[in-house]
Amino acid sequence: MNPYVAEIIGTGLLLLLGSGVVANVVLPQTKGHNSGWLVITTAWALAVFTGVVVAGPYSGAHLNPAVTVGLALAGKFDWAMAPGYIGSQVLGAGLGAFFSWLMHVDHFKVTKDPGEIAAPFGTSPAIRNLKNNFISEVIGTFVLIFVILYITGAKIEDADQTPIGLGSVGALPVAFLVWVIGMSLGGTTGYAINPARDLGPRIVHQLLPIHGKGSSDWSYAWVPILGPIAGAALAAGLYFLVGS
Repeated sequence: MNPYVAEIIGTGLLLLLGSGVVANVVLPQTKGHNSGWLVITTAWALAVFTGVVVAGPYSGAHLNPAVTVGLALAGKFDWAMAPGYIGSQVLGAGLGAFFSWLMHVDHFKVTKDPGEIAAPFGTSPAIRNLKNNFISEVIGTFVLIFVILYITGAKIEDADQTPIGLGSVGALPVAFLVWVIGMSLGGTTGYAINPARDLGPRIVHQLLPIHGKGSSDWSYAWVPILGPIAGAALAAGLYFLVGS
């Protein structure tokens, strides 16, 4: 599989499942309505696992521009491939969010609150303070990228020494990492920690003809884009400082 196609598919699966769990918990009349934050954080972690297992053997399963930038800054990824990876991630995220909307379309129709309609697409802060929201995204992404830099290359082999696809970052460790970030650091902003995860679906929210959807809140959108990039840069810097 072409690595760019792998990034589209992997990120698409990530957002189909991640956006899907938010829709399942937030939108009315679903079987999972009001099932809570633990369900959301657990499903997002398993969504990462799913995307990495599929894309890992072909692209390294970045699925996140912050991962791509962090690995490139640390000298572990070719900068020449970064634009294609990032574009693929944004496209895949948008496609995943679209199919999540398509599956839950009847529930979107009976949702009256614009905030609940927007929730499966993009992140929003619990308390709107752009400076502190930005810091939250920086810290959450710093943890994500710094740990990834130390687990890159993880793999599992079967009895015949055949690699089982876990990607360059390892599906299980990263799933657990995203899980704990969500439970511990995600309550302030909804832990985008991934510019593509927010930007692609936010564009889809803007474009879809959803009745009563309200604003796509582009005045906030820079936070889940620039915050994760800054966090990735800080993680790569510390990685260089303390050594591999």
